[in-house]
This record gives sequence, structure tokens and C-alpha cells, in this order.
Amino acid sequence: MSKRILITGASRGIGRAVALLAGHRRWSVAVNYRDNRTAAEQTVNAVRAAGGTAIAVRGDVSSEADVIAMFDAATDAFGGLDGVVNNAGVVAPASPLADMTLERLRRIFDINVLGAYLVAREAARRMSLASGGQGGAIVNLSSAAARLGSPNEYVDYAGAKAAIDTMTIGLAKELGPAGIRVNAIRPGLIETEIHASGGAPDRAERLGKMTPMGRAGTAEEAAEAVIWLLDDRSSYVTGALLDVSGGR
Repeated sequence: MSKRILITGASRGIGRAVALLAGHRRWSVAVNYRDNRTAAEQTVNAVRAAGGTAIAVRGDVSSEADVIAMFDAATDAFGGLDGVVNNAGVVAPASPLADMTLERLRRIFDINVLGAYLVAREAARRMSLASGGQGGAIVNLSSAAARLGSPNEYVDYAGAKAAIDTMTIGLAKELGPAGIRVNAIRPGLIETEIHASGGAPDRAERLGKMTPMGRAGTAEEAAEAVIWLLDDRSSYVTGALLDVSGGR
């Protein structure tokens, strides 16, 4: 069955990989981006080339008005939504907590926690059977950092992702009767641009060698898990935290 989905932060990394896999399934995809319109348009074109339908939607997930506007755009374009991938997220350069500035902490929590909650809230409002929606699935992007803690690197990011785990569990119970499944994947060391934005472009390759599987993962491997959780094949799965971390 064809799906209509919105993916936040879909111009790069795992979000882009999810969009392309959805395109291969001929799904309709709203590609959200914050700044890089060129990258978003490239993702849109790739989804269309794969056989899907796609639009680019600008919006900062930490802005309530932007979140509402992106959902409006996706709903207007597709006639509704069947799934939302809560993917947008950021890290900052590796640092112990004692050296982190308030500005850094606010940015990490505004985007990774508040932004994710705003997106989940809007998805609940739009897809709930109680409000005239048709039900659907929310897939949150957590991280293995939520259980590892990321000491001396990203304890702020790790704490933010732990909040996503808790939100996933609670929201799954809250929205089950409304016809909405809520799950999360917890990627480990995945080869994406997020490591470069944190000041360590070789981090996934370097640390991936120490995982039980002996390598870093790919964005496509993480995306396969997201697509499964969106699809009807996972129809009895909700409240799950699925590790995609090579055993780390």
C-alpha cells in the first residue's frame, strides 16, 4: 500500500536514505529541510526518479509555526499523512559537559528534544482517528548514545536522545487507541555527515571497527529499519526501541 510520509531533516544522512527507499516503494514524501534547499531539491529529484512523489518543505523543527506550516504543506500536497519520520537532529563538537556553553545546550535541546516533541504533537493531531485522521505511524530517530551516555563527547546529545526514548514509549501507549503506532530506531555508528558537523568526520569509520560487527553502518541500513516500522508489515509493533548499532 502506498504511503504518504513527512520526513524532517530529509536533505541528508538517514533522512535522505529513508526518502529514497520510500521513493522506490512509490510512496509520497515531504522532504523537510532547514537551510540547504539545494540538497533538499536533489533529494526530491532522486525520490521522483525512483518512482515516488515528492515535495520540498522548508522549516525549523524548533519553531512551532514552522512545524505547523510543514504539516499543512504536506497535507495539502498529498491529501493527508500516513507516517512521520522524526529525524531532524544536530550535534556539536566533542566536549565534556563542564566546557559546554548555555548557547550550545539550548541549541541541542531545542532541536533534538523540543523539535521532536513539536513534530510528534502535530503528527498526533493530524493522524489521530479521534480527530478525523486515518491513523498511521511515527518513527522517531533516537541514538545508541541514549544508553551509552557519550562521555567526554556528547552527553547533551545523549540526554536529548534519552528523552526521545521516553517519549516513544509514553506516546505509543497514549496514541495506540487513536490508531497511531510510535516506534524509534537507535542508530549506532552510522556513516553520515553528522559526524563532520560534530568536528570528527572519521568518527564512524574509526570507532566502527570496535563494534562486534567490525564496521560502521550505512544510512541505508538504518533507513531499512525506519521503512519497516512505517510499513504495514510492522502493524503489531509499537513502543519499540530498535537498535541499529552493529551490536555496540
